[in-house]
Amino acid sequence: MIQWNALTSAEQLENIKAESKQQPVIIFKHSTSCSISATAKSRLERQWDTIGLDNVKPYYLDLLSYRSVSNQIATLFEVRHESPQLLLIRDGECTSDWSHLGIRLDEVKKALA
Repeated sequence: MIQWNALTSAEQLENIKAESKQQPVIIFKHSTSCSISATAKSRLERQWDTIGLDNVKPYYLDLLSYRSVSNQIATLFEVRHESPQLLLIRDGECTSDWSHLGIRLDEVKKALA
């Protein structure tokens, strides 16, 4: 089962950049009112144990509660805001991002290979 780390403040973003220099980090931006987002989150949680991404640290952002943090993610990592969205952070930068039904852990695995 995926053990989400809650992303609730902009201050965490600098820590995430630093962590990503030690291990890859993913940030899942989830809209709790969107059925596509719920589908993407469910798929991530179902696939996590079998995909072999134990070295990746997963963060979860509730977009509706922390919209300002989402805006800062877009600025800091130079990505367009989308919802739902999955970002792969490595060496302090967003190296890949996916949105909507393109959010799949096998794509994360390919990007890490």
